Amino acid sequence: MIDNIAVPTANVMSDAQIIWDYHQMNHALRPADIGIGLGSHDLGVATYAAHLFHQSLFPTLVFTGATSPSTTAYFPRGEAIHYRDQAIKLGVPAANILVEPRATNTGQNIAFTRDLLAGTPVKSVLLISKPYMERRAFATCQKQWPEVQATCASAPIDLTTYINTIGDANFVLNMLVGDLQRVITYPARGFAIEQNVPADVHHAYDRLIAAGYTSRLTT
Repeated sequence: MIDNIAVPTANVMSDAQIIWDYHQMNHALRPADIGIGLGSHDLGVATYAAHLFHQSLFPTLVFTGATSPSTTAYFPRGEAIHYRDQAIKLGVPAANILVEPRATNTGQNIAFTRDLLAGTPVKSVLLISKPYMERRAFATCQKQWPEVQATCASAPIDLTTYINTIGDANFVLNMLVGDLQRVITYPARGFAIEQNVPADVHHAYDRLIAAGYTSRLTT
């Protein structure tokens, strides 16, 4: 396992780019009944969710997420609470925000949000996440809440800029690999629908694991 490589090699970054591109669904933005901001270490999700609210893409914004080992230090009151505070700072009215504060994984993000909105007619949702979480969010929503039309969105940012924004290349690369493992393995566990994974993505994934980017892999 590698946590402290100063600068990933050019080959590593090339493989990371392949996986980064695969994770993004490239959906066209469309109005939805609900926006769902999926909690994580990245406060940029809340910032982009606020931007989409101001674009009138949805009338109500749900932030979902408790804390995880990678977010406790950043968001001690919980991801959803800190996301709400950020959105309010950016002009989203508090009355238009709902908070789901218990979810500790993506399946719970979707399931607990669905339960929170029980009794509210919801035909479509806009899933707002980190760029490399789009595909997993989509596959999870299709499994956990198949009756809604799910569209994915994330801040339009390239991999190098994202790494610079987060400030830790190895953290980001480990997360890319971990999310891809979940895309590949979670359908068999009943957590998500199957996604086609092209051969070049599989090969890039195998090479990054061999290079030691394994800290976010599950057993």
